[in-house]
Amino acid sequence: MKLAEALNLRADLQRRIASLKERLIKNAKVQEGDTPAEDPKVLLKELDNNIVELENIIKAINKTNSSTYVENESIADLIAKRDALGLKLSVLRGFLSEASDKVERYSNKEIKVLSTINVAEKQKEIDKLSKEYRLLDTTLQGLNWTTDLIE
Repeated sequence: MKLAEALNLRADLQRRIASLKERLIKNAKVQEGDTPAEDPKVLLKELDNNIVELENIIKAINKTNSSTYVENESIADLIAKRDALGLKLSVLRGFLSEASDKVERYSNKEIKVLSTINVAEKQKEIDKLSKEYRLLDTTLQGLNWTTDLIE
């Protein structure tokens, strides 16, 4: 199995577990004399099986990510770098959005509000970081489809 297939399986298991949670909650109580739409014991057994499978796939993904190296960096390191870049981009985009908003003055008596940064320069930095993020993400996506899962 390729790493990408394992990642898809993990996402599917997470969706199934979320669905089972909702179904369990809906069938947790019934009025006296009624029966639940689904047997909670069956749902709980299915939940247990899915959680065991999820735990095993997560272990295999983590083992693969930490054991597979590309240019002296593990996939896990590349993921951490991508996530950190994504966080920085998110903060900078919010900051730039606020800094670039114009504040309308209705008369010369009102206080003028100015940006604390050079918006054009900060946008260039964001563009550079965005390109770095895209390239790193593309590298990771390619690795996902070419790396065999270590089980």
